[in-house]
Amino acid sequence: MASALAAKMGFNSLVRKQNRSFTVRISTMESDMEFSCKMKWKGKDLFDLVCRTLGLRETWFFGLRYTVKDTVAWLKMEKKVLDQDVPKEEPITLHFLAKFYPENVEEELVQDITQHLFFLQVKKKILEEEIHCPPEASVLLASYAVHAKYGDYNPNVHKPGFLAQEELLPKRVINLYQMTAEMWEERIAACHAGHRGRTREEAEMEYLKIAQDLDMYGVNYFVIRNKKGTDLLLGVDALGLHIYEPDNRLTPKCSFPWNEIRNISYSDKEFTIKPLDKKANVFKFNSSRLRVNKLILQLCIGSHDLFIRRRRVDSLEVQQMKAQAKEERAKKQMERQRLQQEKQLREEAERARDELERRLIQLQDEASMANEALLRSEQTADLLAEKAQIAEEEAKLLAQKAAEAETEMQRIKVTAMRGQEEWRLMEQKMLEAEVLALKMAEESERRAKEAEQLKQNLLEAQESEHRAKHKLLEITSRVYTHPALPADCMPPELSFSSENLSFDFKDTDMKRLSMEIEKEKVEYLEKSKHLQEQLNELKTEIESLKLKERETPLDVIHNCNAEHGTSKHSNFKKLRPRALSNISMDSLLLLLLLPPPPPPPLPLLLLRSPGGHPGKSGSSQ
Repeated sequence: MASALAAKMGFNSLVRKQNRSFTVRISTMESDMEFSCKMKWKGKDLFDLVCRTLGLRETWFFGLRYTVKDTVAWLKMEKKVLDQDVPKEEPITLHFLAKFYPENVEEELVQDITQHLFFLQVKKKILEEEIHCPPEASVLLASYAVHAKYGDYNPNVHKPGFLAQEELLPKRVINLYQMTAEMWEERIAACHAGHRGRTREEAEMEYLKIAQDLDMYGVNYFVIRNKKGTDLLLGVDALGLHIYEPDNRLTPKCSFPWNEIRNISYSDKEFTIKPLDKKANVFKFNSSRLRVNKLILQLCIGSHDLFIRRRRVDSLEVQQMKAQAKEERAKKQMERQRLQQEKQLREEAERARDELERRLIQLQDEASMANEALLRSEQTADLLAEKAQIAEEEAKLLAQKAAEAETEMQRIKVTAMRGQEEWRLMEQKMLEAEVLALKMAEESERRAKEAEQLKQNLLEAQESEHRAKHKLLEITSRVYTHPALPADCMPPELSFSSENLSFDFKDTDMKRLSMEIEKEKVEYLEKSKHLQEQLNELKTEIESLKLKERETPLDVIHNCNAEHGTSKHSNFKKLRPRALSNISMDSLLLLLLLPPPPPPPLPLLLLRSPGGHPGKSGSSQ
């Protein structure tokens, strides 16, 4: 009995120990992870564990999202995980996503992992049409996405059809034009070829700099009703609150910048926005659910905190992160330069090798031609020697015949003495023999001259043969001579050292900073003009194939806004004079101490230049 009781107690203890933990599955934009969490863990404990696993330090942009009763909710950091309305089925699935968006991605996003997560999330929203993007900007963004995935464009590798399985453009844009997939791919590849030399991080940053100028970028929309019962949309983003009509999410009817809002509160389902100007009207609206009001207030608080944080001096942690990121980028730049030098040296060595191979082939051809010439010379010499021998034999034969004719002439002279008649006959024969002997002598002399000429030709052929052999030996000696690369072609060893930096803001530093700001503005305007020309060129190329009847209401609104130069930033510009007229002297002094306001926003869809300010900056300080 005692042993059974002890066994039962041990089993109950084991069950309690097993129930002290639960499993959570975290889904990021590119992978899923599972963690074993303790029962008493709060949301912050789980969130910190995920951030450490990812190596993420810029945690203030992100959160853990889940869905409850068809409503989006974010895990609260100060409450226990199991005390919240998370799904109760194990493993509990939570999504690690960006909750707040930066005003300027180039200045605020420090870590590469932060930039990469934002890039994946924004690209997904654009492809799923949660963010409206014009066709010409869609093509340019697609080219940067392709560069981030495949690197530099290489026509030998990236042949037509290599993007057939990639989802690069929103379906709305594809259906809006009478263009085949090959035509879209050709335009994307043409833009991709212009991004040569950029790294993956640079391509993703250029993508975000273009995307942050879109009207719907970083805006969370909520369905609300005003006092009259009219349906409206409330937009919350990094710059403030915006009120939209239900069928127009691009251009807000009115806007409330964070620096002009005094208080935000809600009671039950009624939400109240009190402007900084006490004489201005208080804006009140109702939402459908209490849970939505809580979510709106949570996003407002977080966005306002980040808005204030951006306008203060960076904390030590952020300064350390920026310094570390700057040092890492410098190391990567040095490494890229070293690799580029090695690549250049390798290409030069390959070109030298190809040149040597070409020269070797040329020398081999010359040697072959010399051998053929030598063979022809030897054959010619043999033929001339044979002809000379024949001519010499003919000359000997003619000399022998001439001697016989002389003997015959002497015999005829002796016989002619026997009689006058016979003498006359013999004299006549003698004359004939003399004539014949003269002819034979001339022929012999001519044959001797021909033999002498043939001997001379033989000597010339032998001399030509000797020169051909000498040239062949000279070419053979040149073939086996190998040039050596000079020692100074070797890539130099790179070394670098980092020194401590100190900053002392004096008048000269302020002047220098002002000059740098003016210089960056000029560069920014030049790059903006170049990008605008590039976007206009893309728009002109595909405009003739556009199908007007397939335009969505957002496309019509966007085109109308582009023609009239209207955007949600115009509301901020209208509010500034009234807001500044009611600021006290103390507030004005405080504003003067804050950093200078950002430059005016770019026209829609302009590429962000280094040091530029986001296109949605409509807040006044």
